[in-house]
Amino acid sequence: MIKQIPNMITSLNLLSGLLAIMFTFSGDLTTAAMLMALGAFFDFFDGLAARALNVKSEMGKQMDSLADTVSFGVVPGFIMFQLMKASPNLPLLNIGETNIAPYIALLIPVLSIFRLAKFNIDSRQTDSFIGLPTPANSLVIGSLPFIITGFWSIQLAWLNNYYILLSLTLLLSFLLVSELPLFALKFKNFKWTGNELRFSFLLASVVLLAFFYVGAFPIIILIYILLSLLNKK
Repeated sequence: MIKQIPNMITSLNLLSGLLAIMFTFSGDLTTAAMLMALGAFFDFFDGLAARALNVKSEMGKQMDSLADTVSFGVVPGFIMFQLMKASPNLPLLNIGETNIAPYIALLIPVLSIFRLAKFNIDSRQTDSFIGLPTPANSLVIGSLPFIITGFWSIQLAWLNNYYILLSLTLLLSFLLVSELPLFALKFKNFKWTGNELRFSFLLASVVLLAFFYVGAFPIIILIYILLSLLNKK
């Protein structure tokens, strides 16, 4: 039973993603984003639980990837689709009676799945990442409904623009499959020595969240990328 604890936590990640999808259908994007963030919480702790319990299995690895596909691939794609669809300057690109302009958002789940599959077979990504991790990408997209509406965050209503959302979609999709080297938040122990970069990043993230709430996530991911590049050098 103890050996199944990491898989049970992974299942909670998947359940959070499935519930988030249901809320995107009803247009409740803030609740969907909160459920997606809850999935990221479970995704972080299933790995910690596996290492703490010294449990490692191929099934757990596959479950983790499949859960991430839903929570951090499908959900952010649907959130971006709904944001684009509701944008006041959505262009008309009709095929028949369907406006295909917001469907570019589906590039996010497609490349997220590509990124997850690549991670599973890439031996270079055992202790670090190459390309933006799907949970990080999903946190940026999940923050947008809060930032646009000003709910529980700073308000930047000008982000509710189709072409800005399109640019973000293309940029984040590129970062998912890029060769950008990024450090991983994988703690083999909780000592300061050897974890200076991770602890510093987490501390900065907590401070930013305290000041900017959900609006801090895009800044946090930008800092994450910059720190990774500096660390690489």
